Amino acid sequence: MSQDPDKIGAATAEAEAQAGRTDAEARAAELREELAITDARRAEEQEAKAREDVAAAEREESKKERKRREAEERRQAASAEAARAREQAGSAAAQATTERASAVSGAAVSSPGVGSDPKAAAAAGAGAQARPAPAAPRQPEEVEGPEKPELYLAAAFAGAFLFARILKRIAE
Repeated sequence: MSQDPDKIGAATAEAEAQAGRTDAEARAAELREELAITDARRAEEQEAKAREDVAAAEREESKKERKRREAEERRQAASAEAARAREQAGSAAAQATTERASAVSGAAVSSPGVGSDPKAAAAAGAGAQARPAPAAPRQPEEVEGPEKPELYLAAAFAGAFLFARILKRIAE
């Protein structure tokens, strides 16, 4: 190749080199455009994913709030039920106390008297002097069953222990 610009071969080679550069520049411009489109699409996808994550977090939060609210309602219902049970137990205890105070003992009504037998009268007289007058009947102690959950726990443990012992004997 000669350096002479008047020659046909030199002009053609230079034109081809110029055309190659414009083709390469055009291809580079196309690649940059495709890259920009891809970047824009990726940004849109990330934004959509972020919106989905926010929506999922809101759903989870509302679900937890609903569970908390339901638990609070159950706690309030249980508290009301316990108060109602305490009130009923108190009124039942008061009613039982008034019934015991006003009731007449069956033993006092149906006990045989001394009668006309002189020996029985002497025995009754001697017995009355030797022993003191009978005390008023003892009132049973109030048992606080529902207020003492440790009693339920102890009963459950004892039952489980006995059940295990029985199963062990059966297995032998």
